[in-house]
Amino acid sequence: MAKYIFVTGGVTSSLGKGIIAASLGKLLQARGLNVTIQKFDPYINVDPGTLNPYEHGECYVTEDGAETDLDLGHYERFLSIFTSQANNVTTGRIYQTVINKEREGAYLGKTVQVVPHITDEIKRRMLLLGQQGYDIVITEIGGTVGDIESLPFIEAVRQLQWELPEEDCVVVHLTLIPYLRAAKELKTKPTQHSVRMLSQEGVHPDVLVCRTEESLSPEIRKKIALFCNVKKEAVIEAADAPTIYEVPLAMMREKLDLICLKKMNITNYSEPELGKWKEFLDKLKYPKSKVTIGLIGKYIELQDAYKSILEAFVHAGAMNECKVNVVNVHSEFITEENVEEKLGHLDGLLVAPGFGHRGIEGKITAVKYARENKLPFFGICLGMQMSVIEYARNVLGWKNAHSTEMDPNTTHAVIDLMEGQKAVTAKGGTMRLGSYPCEIREGSLAHTVYGSTLISERHRHRWEFNNQYLADFEQAGMIASGRNPESGLVEIVELSGHPFFIGVQYHPELKSTVENPQPVFVHFIKAAKENAEKREGIRNPLLQSEMI
Repeated sequence: MAKYIFVTGGVTSSLGKGIIAASLGKLLQARGLNVTIQKFDPYINVDPGTLNPYEHGECYVTEDGAETDLDLGHYERFLSIFTSQANNVTTGRIYQTVINKEREGAYLGKTVQVVPHITDEIKRRMLLLGQQGYDIVITEIGGTVGDIESLPFIEAVRQLQWELPEEDCVVVHLTLIPYLRAAKELKTKPTQHSVRMLSQEGVHPDVLVCRTEESLSPEIRKKIALFCNVKKEAVIEAADAPTIYEVPLAMMREKLDLICLKKMNITNYSEPELGKWKEFLDKLKYPKSKVTIGLIGKYIELQDAYKSILEAFVHAGAMNECKVNVVNVHSEFITEENVEEKLGHLDGLLVAPGFGHRGIEGKITAVKYARENKLPFFGICLGMQMSVIEYARNVLGWKNAHSTEMDPNTTHAVIDLMEGQKAVTAKGGTMRLGSYPCEIREGSLAHTVYGSTLISERHRHRWEFNNQYLADFEQAGMIASGRNPESGLVEIVELSGHPFFIGVQYHPELKSTVENPQPVFVHFIKAAKENAEKREGIRNPLLQSEMI
């Protein structure tokens, strides 16, 4: 039977429940246990698919096509496992299920209430993954204890704490110990209030993970343990770390995994196998070179909007023993007049995915600069589509070429709505979503990158390359090096005669992990590194002669 760990948060949001849950999962997995993680979000949207990235960060897509919270990306990156629709549940999905059942007469005429009907559905979904052969299921409860939206989830945890055998249920509460600089003191009162609030809801935490800027003294730990009614060894320090990938090792030093294993009465575990993880961290902390990559997007004010892309750069940088410095460039402010000033110092250029017409012309201008100046270029989804439009306008000479997403009346719709999407009116969960196969042309750059002629990558889009124009593009030098074997849809475009120019219709960043960095990112950073060395050689002829 599976055992369950619930991770709650108090005092404030954004403390890093997802990172703590993923780190604990990684440690338990490294000790030989079969672990999965799920996220319960208290908002009423059925999924984050229709949310603006400014509202909730990026929308993470799983293999089975679920649009989910970005924390699932952390789970996959840390544990190197695939998550699914079952790993992310919202209040909206819970209520939708209960209301649909009520309409079908499933409750035999009873009055449908939060308790027991809503909480029963929450519990059912919390226990669902436990029936799939996992030893441990970690459940992260979104939001902060005390939020009105979170109450049904906390109530469901209370009931499970009561219903499950004592050794099958652990509650880890993440909280904040603020440091008041004026008083030069760490303050435990917010944590005491948070634990009291959780206890008032009937849930008693077994472990406290305390986010802090300053180290917790033994006296502070003893005080927290005393006033929050937990064992002193169950007060865990979670100090700020230079990188999220150091958190598992920090939690191991604090014995978070051992405390949970003891509480769950699990004794048949091995020493943690973290060799690959430590090797990755060594490369990350001690790079041998540096590259500067421009990320052209329109949500750059919020780092979480491109979270998976930024993490894929971290993985690819470590693989190349190279520090990747990402410079955010807002596409709305790129023009023909300032493009050299904004992009001239870069070693590589990535044009990010997105929706809508805002900032489109700036992206097209950036692609043109990369193509003409032999700057390593990587376009993802909308970024790939912008490279197609730019090529149509400036090489094929179709000056008004565009996507029907931005210009429904264009005479050269090089990017067009998929046939199956034209009758779709509902926005949520109706795009081309999830994993699809891609057949790669032998001898192409994509073939070199992947080392295979058949791959599978995840999608999230409605518009596609218009195959009506494919022959024109290939004749002019832009080839479709990857296509879907069933539909013939173009998945990858590239340019010959360019150091590195590739656009992909899918989202490769979603499958990049610490132990398996995504190949396109790895080769893109390699090309950027070579470009940086070449530029340095031009600036410093003596260095160039030494390299030769």
